[in-house]
Amino acid sequence: MSVRIPAWDEDGTLRPVDKLEVHRRGLRHKAISVFVTEGDRVLMQRRALGKYHTPGLWTNTCCTHPHWGEAHLDCATRRLEEEMGITGLPLSHVAEIEYRADVGGGLVEHELVQVYTARAMPDLPVAPDPDEVADTDWISLAALVALIERFPERFTPWLRIYLRDHARTIFGPAALEVSAD
Repeated sequence: MSVRIPAWDEDGTLRPVDKLEVHRRGLRHKAISVFVTEGDRVLMQRRALGKYHTPGLWTNTCCTHPHWGEAHLDCATRRLEEEMGITGLPLSHVAEIEYRADVGGGLVEHELVQVYTARAMPDLPVAPDPDEVADTDWISLAALVALIERFPERFTPWLRIYLRDHARTIFGPAALEVSAD
């Protein structure tokens, strides 16, 4: 069974379109990204090797596409549990970001993303789904920015865009000071 996600067709009409077709055609579509933080650290995931694009790359805590008719917050909450096994964290909507990026294999992400953040306690239990997530790590924002600068090929295109162009919006004014180092 194919997954259909909300995408704008070439005529500008929002309709459910097969997810793989959306990425092959580079259609603008709805998406969700979540960043879970604890102090100055961000919970990162390395995408499972079986993912159909950007396998094995490090990215934000979780991301997905909403189902047709699914509310953004409901989608973010659902996917945080499905991918990372995290429940009970209040999510805050911090931005709407649009970007377009080649993700390899003839696929393009052209997303209108609703970005959410959540603050965690140091002992947050994480139980990632191995079909989605190969590894997780907590890393300071400053160290993450430095790693992306040094090894950009290890990170998803959207994470690089988020931190390069939207860190202050996502993480607050202090993020601008961190990314300026």
